[in-house]
Amino acid sequence: MTAVVRVGVIDHGSGNLHSACRALSRAGAEVVLSSAVDELERTDALVLPGVGALASCMAGLRAMGGDELAAGWVDAGRHLLGICVGHQMLFEDGEERDQPVGCLGLLPGSVSMLPAERLPHMGWNTVTPCPGSRLFAGIEDQRFYFVHSYGVLVDSPHTGITTCRHQDAEFVAATELGPICSTQFHPEKSGAAGARLLRNWLDLLDED
Repeated sequence: MTAVVRVGVIDHGSGNLHSACRALSRAGAEVVLSSAVDELERTDALVLPGVGALASCMAGLRAMGGDELAAGWVDAGRHLLGICVGHQMLFEDGEERDQPVGCLGLLPGSVSMLPAERLPHMGWNTVTPCPGSRLFAGIEDQRFYFVHSYGVLVDSPHTGITTCRHQDAEFVAATELGPICSTQFHPEKSGAAGARLLRNWLDLLDED
């Protein structure tokens, strides 16, 4: 990365905000943490974090106008990174405690509880990067830190989809689709591999 990138971290009231901001700063970004749409619009790229319940995260995002911000941002071809529940929010919809949850619809797929006996899926796990992945360049065989019970299941290979397996459940661990990148795991909690992934993402911004 040769130029400093201003990254807006969306504060919708739920997310591992401060550790994500610190990790992005260490990776070389100038970080703007805000819930003000007009301030976020003046940044170069957006990060959508999220922890906890999908429904409450979506409610908080809509309350601050972040849903329209994210949709317009991606429509304009601008870079956006979703993390954990922020990754889940990018998909079409979800089901949580038997209740439907409408999501952003920026990626195809639905969020559901993982069909696994041991939940949450918590701890370190390897991933299978999509062919030609730039997000995982140099860290293809590394482990990343997950903590979740819900995810987007995978039943066949898809372009731009990195997968992970927990027991018998294969799910979307990361995406690289147009201007959208996202991770179900926490890069800010994934040590050197997570730090490299964030630098790789910032390098994508620098190339455009």
